[in-house]
Amino acid sequence: MITRIVTVAEGARLTRSVSIGTHHLTADEPEPIGADEGPTPGELLLAALGSCTSMAVRALADRHDWPLDRIDVAVRFGEQGDIVKNVGLTGDLEPAQREQLLAAAGRCPVHRLLAREAKIVTVPALLAEPEGSHV
Repeated sequence: MITRIVTVAEGARLTRSVSIGTHHLTADEPEPIGADEGPTPGELLLAALGSCTSMAVRALADRHDWPLDRIDVAVRFGEQGDIVKNVGLTGDLEPAQREQLLAAAGRCPVHRLLAREAKIVTVPALLAEPEGSHV
């Protein structure tokens, strides 16, 4: 998986500015906790999974020139804390093609990362303090 560095800068209350290369977006929490300036971190995670799933299915269909007219992916958190992913395929597909496309939906890099419970390492960063802020 090719990745760029993702940086997060603090804004007002819980609003965060997220930068990924030249792309910028906002994360926040709904009111009254936050200002609802953008999707929550959990929603961004679901968006990453849904986008990755859709891309993987489309890439497979295009590679084989299969008649996939449209793919729809809806992702949500289930009641038990699991992730529920609904994948809709539209097109004149053979049953074997549908089966292979749905299998590809479970092999996208983000799906595999989440399914294997990735190890996350927190590394403290030493940030330079502005001049004159010595305590």
